Amino acid sequence: MSEPVRLSKRMSELGLSSRREADEWIERGWVLVDGVAAVLGQKVTPANQITIQKAATQEQAQRVTVLINKPIGYVSGQAEDGYEPAVVLIKPENRWIDDRSPLRFQREQLRSLVPAGRLDIDSTGMLVLTQDGRIAKTLIGEDSLIEKEYLVRVQSMRGGRLPDADLRLLNHGMHMDGKALKPAKVWWQNEDQLRFILREGKKRQIRRMCEEVGLNVVALKRIRIGNVVLGDLPIGAWRYLTAQEAF
Repeated sequence: MSEPVRLSKRMSELGLSSRREADEWIERGWVLVDGVAAVLGQKVTPANQITIQKAATQEQAQRVTVLINKPIGYVSGQAEDGYEPAVVLIKPENRWIDDRSPLRFQREQLRSLVPAGRLDIDSTGMLVLTQDGRIAKTLIGEDSLIEKEYLVRVQSMRGGRLPDADLRLLNHGMHMDGKALKPAKVWWQNEDQLRFILREGKKRQIRRMCEEVGLNVVALKRIRIGNVVLGDLPIGAWRYLTAQEAF
């Protein structure tokens, strides 16, 4: 018999919601355990039947996820050091003209719209902002294995071509903050640009990895997260994640 765990944690493990969403639904009376209204802090086992009321699933279906091609000079989350957060770009005039989503922009969609992962101020490319806790968990949860792909323009700080041994080190064998990095996929896209595929996202990870082997990052652009690609989305523009897309 499994040890009891908090209901919100169990709901997150089952992919029903994020823990924060679960607590909100429990407070509203939208979650039943074995047919009885749940209470905050309640613990359950796998033997307990969890039922979600229709009102919760309807609200969840209305939550939006937005993709931005973030320009340099914007931070991913809260404003800091005088720099604006990327969410300020989400306004009607910046919506991509080729966005295929039928959704209409409403200011209410900006409420609780948070970044699912970071992209530093000097980088461009795909930034995901979502109201859906399930998507946030998929992309940045502790056990997330979603790939993130980047184009990275570099210059050698040592002169000459990067040795093959250093390229192999970028792929596997590096440590950061005292911990081993997960294996990556790194190869030359052209003579001065590397392509990185990572399954983690430590702060300024690619820049720090490159510095370790004597490379200075000149430009960094994220072009894919999981199965969703940046494509032709113009820089500074945004679009909705469609119902047919999944990370």
